[in-house]
Amino acid sequence: MSAQKKLTRAEQKALRPAQILDAAFEEFVRNGFTGTRVEDIADRVGVTKGTVYVYFETKEQLFEAMISHFSVPFHELLDNTDRLDGSVTDRLKAILGLLYDQIVEDRITRELLRLVISEGHRFPDLIDRHHDQFIAPIIAKIEDLMREGMSSGEFRQMPLEFSDIVVAPILTTTILRLIFDDRRARTPNKDAFMRAYFDLLLNGLLVRRS
Repeated sequence: MSAQKKLTRAEQKALRPAQILDAAFEEFVRNGFTGTRVEDIADRVGVTKGTVYVYFETKEQLFEAMISHFSVPFHELLDNTDRLDGSVTDRLKAILGLLYDQIVEDRITRELLRLVISEGHRFPDLIDRHHDQFIAPIIAKIEDLMREGMSSGEFRQMPLEFSDIVVAPILTTTILRLIFDDRRARTPNKDAFMRAYFDLLLNGLLVRRS
């Protein structure tokens, strides 16, 4: 087997920001914002503290860049929801399944949520942008489906504020995973959760046929 090709200095430099952000994520998750030292992030990457500051002038800037970097999968999730077809019920179930996989099952997203909760007061503008770019579009898609379902007669008439309740069980389950991650027996089985979730949800949404 041939030896792995050694990266050129230019290639190493191009990879450096992402490597720093990956290391920063692990340190911020482990120690929180205050407890994280830039030198520990540098040690994870194998560079000097000064190198980190070449790319990110402050720890605050590094934290904000890290949140943005690891929020990218939400763009992909939103793109996937645009390609769904089937009935309103089918599309709503598909979106909620995608959300479950992205939020509950994905460690990075769960830990980002933990950081947003614990450190959000330090970065109110960042949290507002994160909401506007990722959370609000998802809620808007669910509201659009509710409008479509009510217009077509598939869903009963109800306030659009119900969309927050639609997503709430996924967020609650994510919090449980954050609390009991090392004690998985306390968190629900995905298949069982989704069956109960859809049963309760659709009994609230669907028009009852006599």
